[in-house]
Amino acid sequence: MDAFSQLIDGFGTALTPAHLGLAALGVLLGTFIGVLPGIGPAMAVALLLPVTYGLEPTGAFIMFAGIYYGGMFGGSTTSILLNTPGESAAVVTAIEGNPMARKGRGSQALAAAAIGHFVGGLIGTIALVLLAPTVAKLAIDIGAPDYFAIMVLAFIAVTSVLGSSRVRGFASLLIGLAIGLIGLDEMTGQQRLTFGSLELADGIDVVIVAVGLFAVGESLWVAAHLRRRPSEPIPVGRPWLGRDDLRRSWKPWLRGPVIGFPFGAMPAGGAEIPTFLSYVTEKRLSKNRKEFGHGAIEGVAGPEATASASAAGTLVSMLTLGLPTTAVAAVMLAAFQQYGIQPGPLLFERESELVWGLIASLFVGLTLLLLLNLPLAPVWAKLLKIPRPYLYAGILFFASVGAYAVSGQVVDLIVLYVIGLIGLAMRRYGLPVLPAVIGVILGPAAEQQMRRALQLSDGEIGGLFNTPMSIVIYAIVALILLWPLVRKLLPSRPAAPDDEPAEREPEKVG
Repeated sequence: MDAFSQLIDGFGTALTPAHLGLAALGVLLGTFIGVLPGIGPAMAVALLLPVTYGLEPTGAFIMFAGIYYGGMFGGSTTSILLNTPGESAAVVTAIEGNPMARKGRGSQALAAAAIGHFVGGLIGTIALVLLAPTVAKLAIDIGAPDYFAIMVLAFIAVTSVLGSSRVRGFASLLIGLAIGLIGLDEMTGQQRLTFGSLELADGIDVVIVAVGLFAVGESLWVAAHLRRRPSEPIPVGRPWLGRDDLRRSWKPWLRGPVIGFPFGAMPAGGAEIPTFLSYVTEKRLSKNRKEFGHGAIEGVAGPEATASASAAGTLVSMLTLGLPTTAVAAVMLAAFQQYGIQPGPLLFERESELVWGLIASLFVGLTLLLLLNLPLAPVWAKLLKIPRPYLYAGILFFASVGAYAVSGQVVDLIVLYVIGLIGLAMRRYGLPVLPAVIGVILGPAAEQQMRRALQLSDGEIGGLFNTPMSIVIYAIVALILLWPLVRKLLPSRPAAPDDEPAEREPEKVG
């Protein structure tokens, strides 16, 4: 009850007119900035950090919380409507959200995403209130072998269910892993695949890779086919969820937080792995597996709820341990230090009013996000009525601006369009794009955790599976890989369609 009473006091702080206004302003700014391709919540918080210099700490962090959730939803909006993820956590949303938009169901996809954000964030924030100390304590005990096993599971699970064949899925993953190797070796400082360029020594930012493969690759593909097929605006569709949509979405909305919050709370967590796993889970459990890859609403609802719950989970590590697990958390940690506040085990005692006001503002921000964006869903969907040549020209412009804003280097623009050409070639030969993005995001982290585990075991291969958690995860990996063989040995019976292509066939685009 102590936590509950402190949360009530936090609502007293968050619901003052000034703080309520800051929360609403943060949600609006975050949504509008998040809609720009390549400019996600982390960059939004970083750009707006100087604006808060004149604010008192509680008001500043309440505004940051609104920007965080608003930016996440803005990134999902561009993923759904334009196939252009605003951040890495919104990559999975594009797989089903964009085909829905192309069928004239963009408003329903946006509504499913908005409600998913609300439900996932609500459950995640409640878990933050109740379980923060416990989850943080458990997360500390997770070692390098466990992290590496989790990442291997993400690699295998997603590449096994995407694409017209597993060979193409793994080929796409290898492309992503190769891109992820570019830069300096974190262990030795040796340059890898930089071709002597100092600008590539820091590696390629994942936002540039995601925007290049999705936005630029898609734009070039559409441009290559516009002459053959007339350019017609895509219909907006009706702006509400039907009974069938709600029936198919409510379970993914509830399953998402179960996957997202624990991963977000891990010291090396984030929203990438859980959103990938949520998509795989929903495809396996859905009765409409044949629809996946062509606009299944479960593939939007589940990952969006997962990402929002994971965002709440990241605050566990940041507030209780002082460990930023995402770029946004790192920027917020810098903001804490700017005010002379050090997150950690004693933060809840020393800055009780600020912390509980921040947590209460998460509930307020989620509610404002839902109230603002449900009515705006049809408005955002009208972006699709813009004629294709102008629409994709705008996408290329904003994608270029977003890539250049990452570090202000012209080389980033060159890399963006080189990766865009790779994305065009992948579409031409039927390789799914998502495994490549997974390889870029998780490849460097997986390598680091693998080498750390081997160092701890003096090079013994057994150091990769010497914990109970890692053994269980590798057993799941083996089951996923061997399941097609096992299924052939089982007695034949009518089965639901399983591995459907997650990428649109080339002839259907344009």
